[in-house]
Amino acid sequence: MSATLLHHLIRSSAVRAPEAIALRAGGISLNYQELASAVDAIKGGLVRLGLARSERVAVWLDKRFETVITFFATAAAGGAFVPVNPALKPAQVSHILRDSGASFLVTSPERLAGLADVLATCPGLRHLILTGTSEVKPAARTFATHGWNEALALAPEVSGHRVIDSDMAAILYTSGSTGLPKGVVLSHRNMVAGAQSVAHYLENRPDDVLLAALPLSFDAGFSQLTTAFAVGARVVLLNYLLPRDVLKAMENERVTGLTAVPPLWIQLAQLKWPAGIDEHLRYFANTGGHMPRATLDRLRTLLPSARPYLMYGLTEAFRATYLPPEEIDRRPGSIGKEIPGAEVLVLREDGSECAPNEPGELVQRGSLVGLGYWDDPEKTAERYKPLPLCAGARAAGLTMPEIAVFSGDTVRRDEDGFLYFVGRRDEMIKTSGYRVSPTEIEEILHATGLVGECAAFGLPHDTLGQGIAVAVTPVSGCTTKPETLVAQLLSECRIHMPTYMIPARIEVWQSGLPHNSNGKIDRPRLFRELCKIAGTAPEDRVE
Repeated sequence: MSATLLHHLIRSSAVRAPEAIALRAGGISLNYQELASAVDAIKGGLVRLGLARSERVAVWLDKRFETVITFFATAAAGGAFVPVNPALKPAQVSHILRDSGASFLVTSPERLAGLADVLATCPGLRHLILTGTSEVKPAARTFATHGWNEALALAPEVSGHRVIDSDMAAILYTSGSTGLPKGVVLSHRNMVAGAQSVAHYLENRPDDVLLAALPLSFDAGFSQLTTAFAVGARVVLLNYLLPRDVLKAMENERVTGLTAVPPLWIQLAQLKWPAGIDEHLRYFANTGGHMPRATLDRLRTLLPSARPYLMYGLTEAFRATYLPPEEIDRRPGSIGKEIPGAEVLVLREDGSECAPNEPGELVQRGSLVGLGYWDDPEKTAERYKPLPLCAGARAAGLTMPEIAVFSGDTVRRDEDGFLYFVGRRDEMIKTSGYRVSPTEIEEILHATGLVGECAAFGLPHDTLGQGIAVAVTPVSGCTTKPETLVAQLLSECRIHMPTYMIPARIEVWQSGLPHNSNGKIDRPRLFRELCKIAGTAPEDRVE
């Protein structure tokens, strides 16, 4: 059975291998037949409770079976699920509930207690479904409260609404780097095509064991589910407190594939790894930002048998490119080529295609391009635009417009078609008449081996336009005083950087750089803090 809708991924694998393990969490397993049956049961429960077509079901839980079941049951019922990062605070949760217009909320009794003061601000909410087996008490006068087992028992055989591949399946909220989070709408087609594409180039297979360490509200985190389910592989759900917990899970579960963001990889690379992990880890993949070369080299030393994949993508279009392992040494710094099922263009401001090595905006077209931002036509129009005819990707006789995602990222394409990230348009540092990429500065600092994490910014400057400021953390185990570390880094910068690129300010964060809910460095917050330290006012938000 081929999968065309999101929930078909589970159903197809259940037909092929019903006894194969689909999920593990806390040492407990759920096979594909059990998972498919639970999805059908909750689907029926949602429909019997009155879930209308395209209604939103928000899920505020950690990684557990009920979380995954609700996602796929909602899609099967014809609704749209809204994953809410478990790290968010009640005020942020209430914003997502209001913005998405969620009529259902699935959460735990413990989490519900923290929402008592904000649920009254969510008038669209009609039903609460609480996990656990304890007796459920009414939570508020404006909505009904149900237990998980009650929802399971409501109507296992009830059919959902009619669903086709272009229908909305989910709303994934970004981390809110430029203000309040905004919801990216993804269709069944987007998510299934993404799963099939990633599973193809990662060469996933039924005997794979994928560790879901990233939040499931993050597109790359949710992708661990869909990629595994597309081939009938196993997913281990992990709620970790420390990076060492990730290594322990990899060892105990004999994980074959791990995808993570750069901050986590930087932390993991500084730890001592159990010797046995390299015997079963088949690949490791990076997403959500640039992995420093020094971190990549360290991981390759620790994991000589594992194949590294470097990926680039946008929540608005899931994934764009990947660099195959065999190209890493030949093309250092490249973000690779398009993933299967997508086309990436590098365009000038007039919409025409750039020449080789000419910087331009990365524009993505194809089945992975999402449906826009939820209930926000203005922001949607800024990012999702008709593909210009002069881009050369479409025949002149096609009269219906094709919508592509204009990323806002500046890249260049070499003569062989490999892409290189230059920077975000609004992050490029303009100093002394030069345009400087923060990524280039960060890469040089990482290469010194003196820092754990670092982030470079341009701060307002009276004469330079912008002065370069960098926030760094010491490498694990470092006992060097902050002022000594700064002197050492500046010495290295003078050796490896032109004068205009040398930071005017280096600030050491002993306790670690701030991260957002998806585990990435919280650049807007860090930018504001650096401005405060420097005594300058931020001119624009950094995305």
